[in-house]
Amino acid sequence: QVQMVESGGELVETGGTLRVSCTVSGLAFGDLAMGWFRQAPGKEREGVATIDNDGDTRYRDSVKGRFTASEDNANKILYLEMNSLTPDDTAMYYCAVGTSGACITMGRYFAGRFDLEDITPRFASWGQGTQVTVSS
Repeated sequence: QVQMVESGGELVETGGTLRVSCTVSGLAFGDLAMGWFRQAPGKEREGVATIDNDGDTRYRDSVKGRFTASEDNANKILYLEMNSLTPDDTAMYYCAVGTSGACITMGRYFAGRFDLEDITPRFASWGQGTQVTVSS
């Protein structure tokens, strides 16, 4: 049984730094693409970052240069390091396991060519989320 457990979300000030984690069990972690998503109150869920099985990463424009996705294959943990946080980053953050073609699809979504409904089927086994709140 696949389990994804996010942690590390908390209240931080604008300009602050935070790292959230996603601990994975029940699958061959290093062979799969992984994704980070977020959902703010009253807004649609959006893709934030993806990392493929070679460690290549892709990000939505609004977080490029501020967020970094990485993974610890030995311990099956996915990380999202977030710097220069703003109130617009306030959201519930989720991790998900990518299926075949997930990273390519996410890249097209970040480029504005695909919508959320195009990428969501490419990700399975979602976690329960961790809340990140950035105070103004």
